[in-house]
Amino acid sequence: MNVARTPDEVERSARAVAIGSFDGVHRGHRAVLGAVVATGLRPTAITFDPHPRIALGNQVELVTTLERRLELIEDAGVETTLVVAFDSSLQRLLPEEFAEQYLRAIGAETVVAGEDFRFGHRRSGDLELLARLGYEVVVAPEVAGVSSTAVRTALADGDMAEAARMLGRPYELDGTVVAGDQRGGTLGYPTANVRLEPDLACPRFGIYAGAALGQRAAISIGTNPHYGGTERRIEPYLLDFEGDLYGRRLVVELWERLRDEAVFASEEELVQQIADDVEATRRARRPI
Repeated sequence: MNVARTPDEVERSARAVAIGSFDGVHRGHRAVLGAVVATGLRPTAITFDPHPRIALGNQVELVTTLERRLELIEDAGVETTLVVAFDSSLQRLLPEEFAEQYLRAIGAETVVAGEDFRFGHRRSGDLELLARLGYEVVVAPEVAGVSSTAVRTALADGDMAEAARMLGRPYELDGTVVAGDQRGGTLGYPTANVRLEPDLACPRFGIYAGAALGQRAAISIGTNPHYGGTERRIEPYLLDFEGDLYGRRLVVELWERLRDEAVFASEEELVQQIADDVEATRRARRPI
């Protein structure tokens, strides 16, 4: 997929365009992107970085990193994505100006969006305005009960099955492996310490079954209370994996929440519980 940062980097040609934050690229977003692909025009997406609500000073826990968002948009069949900087100059653009600078400039003929789509200064533009400006407007089918906010609620509850239902895939934690305490290796279960971007949503603390790099993984999310920790850690143990992960990007699927974090009476009890978690991970089923 071609990823552009300005309209000048996008070849002007007959395009169908979807516009949105697409945080999570959940089933509702995929319905919009699928409708773009179905037009037969060159399928194109316009998305924003940072997330508009974050740029406006709100606290938002993102469901996906920008890198993962772009990968998922590509997986949906989109040929080109224009990542627009959501800054003060963009916020001041009237809807007509946005359409001229970001749609007309790349050859957009069709715009696909949900019925409640709004754009431009103070969200004053809508689908009716786009139609008056000469664009063919396609209203994407709504996927009831699916939203990025609802996904965040499921994550806060540790309900990975519900998150997966809305996303159309297991929820993923996407980060870089950094040096940790290296305590897991001494216990016989070496874990990777995954550093997340600060705005990325994190599920309810606990122990999870999931996968990474095609291997099943038992994943600890929390503060390691047995050792008196206070800093949040994401620590997957990849079953039957050998290799060095330091410095690598790791996308970790979360399939099922196994239990809460706990403090154990002894290290032996901790090791036994980890062994039980590993066996539970071997039995776990990918939710989708």
